[in-house]
Amino acid sequence: MSALAATFLAGAGSRLLPFSIPFRYFGAAVAFHVAAWLAALAGSASLPSFAGGLGWPLAALHAVTLGVLAMAAIGASLQLLPVATRRPIAHTKLAAAIFWIYTPGVAALVAGMGLAVPGLLGAGALAVGCALVAYVALLGMNLAGARGMPLVVAHGVVAALSLAATLVSGGLLVAAYALGAGVDRQAFVPLHVVLAGYGFMGMLALGFSSVLVPMFALGPPPDARRAWASFALAAGGLVLAAGAAFDLAPDALGVAGAGAGAVAAILHVQLMRESIARGLRKELGSGFTLVRLGWAAMIASLGLAGALAWGVEWPRLATLFGAALVAGWLLSFVLGILVRVVPFLASMHAARGHRRPPTPSSMTAVRPLRAHLMLHAAALLLLAVAIVGDFAWLAAAAAAVGAAGALAYAAFFVNVIGHVRRAAATATPPGASP
Repeated sequence: MSALAATFLAGAGSRLLPFSIPFRYFGAAVAFHVAAWLAALAGSASLPSFAGGLGWPLAALHAVTLGVLAMAAIGASLQLLPVATRRPIAHTKLAAAIFWIYTPGVAALVAGMGLAVPGLLGAGALAVGCALVAYVALLGMNLAGARGMPLVVAHGVVAALSLAATLVSGGLLVAAYALGAGVDRQAFVPLHVVLAGYGFMGMLALGFSSVLVPMFALGPPPDARRAWASFALAAGGLVLAAGAAFDLAPDALGVAGAGAGAVAAILHVQLMRESIARGLRKELGSGFTLVRLGWAAMIASLGLAGALAWGVEWPRLATLFGAALVAGWLLSFVLGILVRVVPFLASMHAARGHRRPPTPSSMTAVRPLRAHLMLHAAALLLLAVAIVGDFAWLAAAAAAVGAAGALAYAAFFVNVIGHVRRAAATATPPGASP
């Protein structure tokens, strides 16, 4: 076991949250994954040329961003950040309560977008906003005075600040839809995309990768100086892109921001590849194939972002950029990481009351994951071709294939939950003789 993995695992057991807290978030993310592809199928006629506005394509986008990505990020960060920062979550009940506000809020928001009902959209957005404000507060309390893993903490701080700003920009955009408020969508939509995609989710992904990738590969941690350089470039790129969104030399700042982000991404991927290459575990499974697919899409999305900032005129460029960022990078990455995180955390919970607890590998159903990998990759390819060629029928096929893959992924998750329940049923009660 690598020194990094040993350091991480040394504090993990004592800071485990109740099983229901992170796994409710993970389960909801799995359900919204299916819902997102079905929403894309419902809106497939306009999906290849989607450029904003209420309807099922917008609903599918937010089913992914809020229902899958943010949902999984909340569950994972509530469990993993306390280990990284060596500070337990201060208010466990609040962490549990956020779920019951956030999840129905996301469902109402997505339905309001898909059905074009501004009142439902507004109610859902209010619930989502309140839940995320509480989450940012929890995140801030945990990061304040953190004593461990400064690189993860630094990424977490930028992610928390980005989420706070995302809530402001998102609230203004919802007000434009629900209340007819005079909001400059030309400025706030790009800002919202940058802050949510690259700021919140992107920085969390980069920060956690610096720990999780070496841990699962049993490899060395990334070189500190190069990792901090990647962080600085990514944070600087966010600042430049935000300036471009507010029309401060938008062409120059937009291209510079995308360029800084691309260099940061390439440097990050190099560091992760080196850690994997030097790791003791060579077979990392379909989860890491998804992660690698996500890394490629991350770099591609930044290239497309640079083309947008440069002013390349092609009517579906923004749509292709959004697909690369959300479905290609973030969705692939998050699903790939969850393939390892879910059995890992489940095995730690299942270990209680057992002398020989189930291992993460024994809790992982391989066939559904292989099916999901093939179907997910096919869906992304079909979606990209549908956007480039403006083929509505191909977008429908992509969504149908993606939905089938999401169901296969759900089978993997249900199998893990079954293992945990069986382990709980056979566990030796505390204090009892083994």
